[in-house]
Amino acid sequence: MGLDIRLPIGALFTTIGLLLTGYGLVADRAIYARSFGLNVNLWWGLVLVAFGLWMLRLARRQARQRAIGAGGAAPRPSSTRGGHSPR
Repeated sequence: MGLDIRLPIGALFTTIGLLLTGYGLVADRAIYARSFGLNVNLWWGLVLVAFGLWMLRLARRQARQRAIGAGGAAPRPSSTRGGHSPR
């Protein structure tokens, strides 16, 4: 199976975060009176976007490492003298 769970989770959190951030930017400021004037939607939207992008980055990094391990790049030379790994 090639699907990393971080990919759909990252996409979901990024999408919801973007929607929440957008709502926080265009919403009426009067609704934030109950939260002491703090734009909760904007800040939590930004937190969700950051988390989603972090998950997407981790999934992409893992996919790149998997591709390198499958023969996508030249193997590194051995650091032992004879070219053989110690057992």
